[in-house]
Amino acid sequence: MSLFLFKRTITLLATLVGASVVIFLVLEILPGNAAQILMGPDATAETVEALASKLGLDRPPLERYWTWISGMLTGDLGLSYAYSVPVSELILERLGVTVPLALMAMAITTILAISAGVFAASQHNKLGDVGMMGITQAGIAIPNFWFAILLILLFSVHLKWFSAGGFPGWENGLGAGLKALLLPAISLAVVQSAILARITRSAVLEVLREDFVRTARAKGLSRRATLWGHVLRNSLIPVVTVMGLQFAELLAGTIVVENVFYLPGLGRLVFQSIANRDVIVVRNCVMLLAAMVVIVNFFVDLLYAVIDPRVKAGDV
Repeated sequence: MSLFLFKRTITLLATLVGASVVIFLVLEILPGNAAQILMGPDATAETVEALASKLGLDRPPLERYWTWISGMLTGDLGLSYAYSVPVSELILERLGVTVPLALMAMAITTILAISAGVFAASQHNKLGDVGMMGITQAGIAIPNFWFAILLILLFSVHLKWFSAGGFPGWENGLGAGLKALLLPAISLAVVQSAILARITRSAVLEVLREDFVRTARAKGLSRRATLWGHVLRNSLIPVVTVMGLQFAELLAGTIVVENVFYLPGLGRLVFQSIANRDVIVVRNCVMLLAAMVVIVNFFVDLLYAVIDPRVKAGDV
């Protein structure tokens, strides 16, 4: 287990370093001048140059990269060009919306997808299977931002059960916060649950053909007990793989959905910072999203070893 964990940790660190280099280089070659945008089009060249010097934009790229990396390691992400506040404060404030939204969407996705996938597999080639696969095919074809607009029209405009947008803040109560995130989470989950349901169905059908399933049934286990107690666990490797990738999709999807629902999350912060050419905020937000995706996939790899010890044994 120690060798397995060591290899995965080295891969994690190498991926994070590679991601940081790519993010820094891409943002460094973007056109535009942050100091010029902050000062306005009528600012003199001397004023813009002075602000650029104050912000450190005139230093060599390698020096700026090292300052950024060392700052991340110590928790100092610098000051926002546009807001003149620590970037860490901006990000932590917005994470209080984005992370619960992504987790809620992932929970909805998992519950819907596994239930639908197992049900479809148990009804293989029957009406329930065909109907469920038809529903999932429709779900895959629906863009989440368009579905979000439909949810707003139905539940906010017509039924008036939910607010059309905005976030009341967690200080107003857990219930109010979760209610504000429910429609965005559903709009994020609809496509992902449709994809995961089809993956779950295929994985379960494959395991159902194994000899140990017939043995379990021959011992007197009910079809339901065999399906949920034996088949599902042995089907989880491809399902967990897709779930790890989908969490990355959900984090990226929050950028669009947060703007549809006017949620003060990380996605809206990225959009606002791009408009302000606030490179330091954009860089740290993108790096944070990339790190979250890499770390999630790291834990997915560890979960493989828990679900199927053969994965760990084969890696040693």
